[in-house]
Amino acid sequence: MTTIQIGGAKIASIAYSFDDVALVPVKRVRDAEDVTLHWKIDAYEFAHPIVMAPMDSVASPATVVEYSRIGGLAVLDLEGLWTRVEDPSEALARVSASSVDGVRRLQELYATPVDPDLMKQRVSELRDAGITVAGALSPQVALQFHDAVIRAGLDIFVIRGTTVSAEHVSQSHESLNLKDFIYELDTPVIVGGVASHKAALHLMRSGAAGVLVGFGGGATHTTRDVLGVRVPMATAVSEVAAARRDYLEESGGRYVQVIADGAMGRSGDMAKALACGADAVMVGSPLARATEAPGKGRHWGREAVHGDLPRGGVAELGTIGSLREIVEGPSHVADGTMNLAGALRKAMATCGYTSVKDFQRCEIIVDRS
Repeated sequence: MTTIQIGGAKIASIAYSFDDVALVPVKRVRDAEDVTLHWKIDAYEFAHPIVMAPMDSVASPATVVEYSRIGGLAVLDLEGLWTRVEDPSEALARVSASSVDGVRRLQELYATPVDPDLMKQRVSELRDAGITVAGALSPQVALQFHDAVIRAGLDIFVIRGTTVSAEHVSQSHESLNLKDFIYELDTPVIVGGVASHKAALHLMRSGAAGVLVGFGGGATHTTRDVLGVRVPMATAVSEVAAARRDYLEESGGRYVQVIADGAMGRSGDMAKALACGADAVMVGSPLARATEAPGKGRHWGREAVHGDLPRGGVAELGTIGSLREIVEGPSHVADGTMNLAGALRKAMATCGYTSVKDFQRCEIIVDRS
């Protein structure tokens, strides 16, 4: 990675966001109908690599089931409103009725503690719907609640945080050692976020089936403003993809899925993420625009509801169409927020590729015009 010197005491790396890069079509154009977006993680197969993020404004039990019906993997936040109250419709209505800057209102709504029985109930409801059941917990509570939700029938366990390392260290409660934790589970684990080769390699060595790149919540969080932390995603995805390659050789052939998580607001960003080396993308804001979304066009992440140090707010996005239209089309807008799967097929075909794995070899350029 290229570095520069800042003053006399600090060396900094040069990194690129998706806005800084562009795809280059250097091969013969393919027919979009020949492109497959098929994605598989562990034993679970999906029609496309667009994963619904575990955010309450997007993923309710109902939308998780609906999204699964149209071929995608959807993740329910097991620390969200659906595991705090039996019927969160009133709470969601209060968010919709509040001002756009609704951080205090969100904090009040999420002050109700998580109910382990509701966790199990939600997982069982999804299991009864006959879909692949994926749920997310933060590293801070994964040890406390994982056994209950896995026994209830969780297929894929997601550990998602602002930053995640192979060992989450705390002096106030039991530390999460991911290597020991994952080794004891039969359920595949997706874990993140990370942004560097070294951190990703540690997570891969812990036994993770997938690694999340980035911090999620791109449209809603203010982590850069509050903590000074930011990850330029084009560089981060490429770094973690390189770690995957190195781990593949080190492990004798074990392939870990790389999932870009954050800055996925439009289909062009998703195409660039795949071209930089991601196997799949985790998205929130595009799906928050669905008419079925529980946020009704408003969007927020878990960072915004932190009781002591919120890092985000409620974004006013509006609604543009159904979940199916946003994923599969047809689109009636020209800004990359609808027909996401169709746009990925078109981007891949234009660049001359017919599978996501091949598309990872697509040429990119730095384009800061």
